[in-house]
Amino acid sequence: MNILTDENFDKEITATDKLVLVDFFATWCEPCTMLAPVLEKVAEDMKDVVVLMKANVDEFPITAGKYKVEKIPTVILFKSGKPISGFVGLAPEESIKDFIKNSSKPGTPVEPDINETMDRYDNYAKSNGFRLNPDKKAVERVLKGLIANEAKHGKKYCPCRRVTGDVEVDSKIICPCAFHKDEIEKDGHCLCNLFVK
Repeated sequence: MNILTDENFDKEITATDKLVLVDFFATWCEPCTMLAPVLEKVAEDMKDVVVLMKANVDEFPITAGKYKVEKIPTVILFKSGKPISGFVGLAPEESIKDFIKNSSKPGTPVEPDINETMDRYDNYAKSNGFRLNPDKKAVERVLKGLIANEAKHGKKYCPCRRVTGDVEVDSKIICPCAFHKDEIEKDGHCLCNLFVK
């Protein structure tokens, strides 16, 4: 497992043909400590397709800032040096494996729908008194997660929240989710950083 720094980040994530799963963590973060062995097992089980790398946000803040890591643990999946998907918080082993498989499927309908989806969420934000995150790459990351969830689960579930399989519970996390307005009011942005004040 590679430890990433601000200096070696770009070089390391492009040094392999495999997908790169980057765990943004901190040593004092209890959920990070709980997630670490799960990610290590997933990386071992899927070593033919994915490499696990770790980035300590306290020691390497430039890289964390570049990828808008505001909550930890944040896990971002890179392909050919570019972020293709990600999630925030704890997730079970099988969900992470599904996330990797679905994110890396060739022909996942991501690009064709992305501009149309972006326009729809932009209009929604404006009509509700907030806006899309001005960082277009961050927005694209979230939208790719939404589109991947729609392909997998049939709904644009928030990629930063866990899909439970309970229709009633999961209906609250269809983007725009039931929590986003309160989060924007409290934190200045929703959990995924799709919408900001």
